[in-house]
Amino acid sequence: MIYIHIPFCQRKCNYCAFNSKIADSSEKNFYVDALIKEIALRGDDSAVETIYFGGGTPTTLTLNQLEKIICAVGKYFSIDERAEITIEANPGTVNENYLRGLKSLGFNRLSLGVQSFDDELLKILGRIHDSRTAIETVELAKKFFDNVSVDLMYSLPNQTLKKLRRDLEQIKLLEPQHVSIYGLEIEEGTEFFALSRAGKLPLPAENTCADMYDLITATLPTLGFNRYEISNFAKKNFESRHNRGYWTGKKYFGFGAGAHSFDGKTRTSNTRDVATYIKNNAAIVEEIVTRQAAMEEFCFLGLRLVEGISAQDFKKKFGVKISDVFGFVIEKNCRRGLLKLNGDKISLTERGMALGNEVFADFLLN
Repeated sequence: MIYIHIPFCQRKCNYCAFNSKIADSSEKNFYVDALIKEIALRGDDSAVETIYFGGGTPTTLTLNQLEKIICAVGKYFSIDERAEITIEANPGTVNENYLRGLKSLGFNRLSLGVQSFDDELLKILGRIHDSRTAIETVELAKKFFDNVSVDLMYSLPNQTLKKLRRDLEQIKLLEPQHVSIYGLEIEEGTEFFALSRAGKLPLPAENTCADMYDLITATLPTLGFNRYEISNFAKKNFESRHNRGYWTGKKYFGFGAGAHSFDGKTRTSNTRDVATYIKNNAAIVEEIVTRQAAMEEFCFLGLRLVEGISAQDFKKKFGVKISDVFGFVIEKNCRRGLLKLNGDKISLTERGMALGNEVFADFLLN
């Protein structure tokens, strides 16, 4: 697995706390050069099954810049011929020629940051596109890609259940292969955080947010989307292989400013600052994942998936029974109706999916 971070956007959205910035063409060129150097430095013979370009907005790069990065990965790694190669894109940053170019470069999955099809909400969020552009981009993307994912947000300022129903109706009409849902979180350093502190952010009531979540999770399965993870729904055979790799603890390389890597024992992260990354080519901070931390992550990452975790796999990996380590936590959350047991499997209930963070916190032993 390879993740490549492109930290550039045309405009910073009002809710965004991701490592992203506005940059000129010169800075982007320097950044691409630094990426290629890092890829060359860390390359090995690992068979790469998934590549994911995230951001930021990767489609703010030119096709030529993306080609240089892809070629570097192919030179210093062994890319499986059936690899899933995803790129994130925002409506308003791609056109027909650009999408055709992405396909020719080997990308076979497109993740579109639509967020909403409502013009008022898109303006509040600070997105660069309107609803018409979003619809046209999804329709155009489907002409070139058989695997198109759409991001949908809820709990937004001024959002109502009626607006959300219209968004879901639009998804029904567009028929993407995958939908990722995100509840708005107010994070420090964002425009929304400042507005919230000033009492100027008209967020929906807590019970309305819960109703929105219930509406989405009840509606998408009726449209043919199978829920396979807390926030992700897919048509049959269109689950994100890359994201599933994170949740099942696979090793991964992360390239770019702020990117993380994991080799099974050690977690590394690059400096978030783009200028520092370009100058020093990835200052790396290392964290040794202890046995206890590995057991905790096995549980709270794996429980994000609908199928949950396997007690047998836990014992095979760590040499002890999961009940000997987390027995109290499992029993407690089963009593609360948040976890369920089915033979060898331990998984979240429907209610547990809505309260997943509470369950995951219980698996942190310290």
